[in-house]
Amino acid sequence: MPLHPQARDHLARYPSDLNADLATLDLAAIREMRAHDALALHRGPLTKLPLVRDEPAEGVPVRIYRADPGDGPLPVVVYFHGGGWVFGSVQRNDAAARDLAIRTGAVVVSVDYRLAPEDPFPAAADDAWTVVRDIFARPAFYQSNGSVAVVGDSAGGNLAAVAAWQARDAGLRLAHQVLVYPVLDVAMDTPSYAEFAKGYGLDAEEMAWFARQYAAGADPADPRLSPLRLPDASGLAPATVVTAEYDVLRDEGERYAHRLAEAGVPAELRRFDGAVHSFFVLPGLFDQAAEARDYVARRLREAL
Repeated sequence: MPLHPQARDHLARYPSDLNADLATLDLAAIREMRAHDALALHRGPLTKLPLVRDEPAEGVPVRIYRADPGDGPLPVVVYFHGGGWVFGSVQRNDAAARDLAIRTGAVVVSVDYRLAPEDPFPAAADDAWTVVRDIFARPAFYQSNGSVAVVGDSAGGNLAAVAAWQARDAGLRLAHQVLVYPVLDVAMDTPSYAEFAKGYGLDAEEMAWFARQYAAGADPADPRLSPLRLPDASGLAPATVVTAEYDVLRDEGERYAHRLAEAGVPAELRRFDGAVHSFFVLPGLFDQAAEARDYVARRLREAL
């Protein structure tokens, strides 16, 4: 399918995610870029909720959202933001987390995991697992009824997938995992990497740069980095995988969904035709964001 007109217009303004000379991005430049969000106005409204509070989860900062005005236990959705393990924060993704709480009716726990290159692999994965484990250990603190799902987009989808298999191995039963255009294999050798290498938002060169910042020197086959390399996918939480047609990450997400299904895991895959990477978190730019969020919320409500 051709590029969606909104995606085409967006790429005319922002042909790549970083729009920077990668060779010049030292730590000082990265920190300066983190301080400015050129797309903040397009991330959605900061809808007022009955409960929004910042807390530590075994030392990992989280922000807890509740749209339900009551105080009884609810399902919990753990949200991991994207940003290549280098950018993003709870604050930057505040609108997305609020929207997720409203659409699902669950308590949403948004995780402010450590970022690279200051804190390289496996820091982000360790933080993600710490929070999931803490929610199971302290359900009353999170107002949890024991039903827990994980959601992540891009690098956050990577963290959600990693936390899902760690939960399985620890004997903790997740109700669902939602992976939105996730990073699942840092080999970066799928056909979509060649087809959409440049000019479609997330360039292949940029994705390689993100992987170097996060995990230079790490074993690319480590399933904490590349969940697609996990030896055994059986017994993982039921999954919803969302991909964008014009995205270097498309094929690994779709391969993962098929691998889960082959292992007997209930998995539903939905590709958004004409879409580019990051559409899900920019509802002010892409009508497909609302469609995708409705779909994800429905899947979560059914699972929780």
